[in-house]
Amino acid sequence: MYSRGSQKLVDRVIAPATLQSEPVNLGPVVNSPFEDTHPAISKNGLSLFITSGRPGGVNGANLGRINEIWVAQRASRDDPWGSPQNLGSVINSVGSNTGVPNLSPDEHLIFFNSGRPGGCGGADLYVARRKNKRDDFGWQAPVNLGCTINSAANDNGPTYFADDETDTVTMFFNSTRPGGIGPENIYASILGDDGTFGAAVLVPELSSPRVDGRTAIRRDGLEMLVSSNRLGSIGGSNDIWVSTRATTSGAWSTPVNLGPPINSEFDDGGSALSADGTTLYFYSTRPGGLGGRDLYVATRHRIHRKGCDDDEHEGCASR
Repeated sequence: MYSRGSQKLVDRVIAPATLQSEPVNLGPVVNSPFEDTHPAISKNGLSLFITSGRPGGVNGANLGRINEIWVAQRASRDDPWGSPQNLGSVINSVGSNTGVPNLSPDEHLIFFNSGRPGGCGGADLYVARRKNKRDDFGWQAPVNLGCTINSAANDNGPTYFADDETDTVTMFFNSTRPGGIGPENIYASILGDDGTFGAAVLVPELSSPRVDGRTAIRRDGLEMLVSSNRLGSIGGSNDIWVSTRATTSGAWSTPVNLGPPINSEFDDGGSALSADGTTLYFYSTRPGGLGGRDLYVATRHRIHRKGCDDDEHEGCASR
């Protein structure tokens, strides 16, 4: 069970930028009576990609049976979100789940998972490209990341991390493949010089004997959020856990439960962090939503350090 002692440990792990605000439901414009989960937020904070089983996409009436990727937009960070629009048949697939979007730092690439035909087995990781990073509907046809990183099992929740210090790219994701320490664990794959991702390896520090789901990494690569129902989760359902490391080549710390008010006795997960690390988007089934899982937002204080007046400065993520 989660305890106050756990909260003190969280404060030490990610202090002084602990999550400050009570989570706020994104409301009936963004959320629906169906499943709304696994968001991704653009660097400028004006586009929110979501996974949703609502009707009106390429699967028609749908009624929650198949997930698709949608995007909500707003004119400025002070403006309300508009109604989510479906990304269309280029990205979404008739009869197959598509979801859990993740943008590359330059925002020309979107990664996601899909169970569409032609893959390596179960759900696979895919990538699509766009020329104009401001055109949320200008995606080219998706490409499977290949059967070296993907497996015959389910491979979900891509988290792309480009390390400027080592000039390497790592893809973190969760997989049900054999060889883990639980039914679904966290894996990592390195992008090779040939432009393809190599064989995935288990990340044991982030994994548990239970189900470990979507990850979200801070832009500097020193903080990772993991959705998991591991021992210590509040109420035994999914919670959001946090792990840190001293350097991008160092080992991850043992994940710590974020605790209330982010986590609850209900299902909480599917994290996405804003570019500056101060805003967390996630899903929850806590009371007060529109039905199923809804999307929420919470914020934490930003650390102001020398050279951090520019939002685009890589070293200015919350610590």
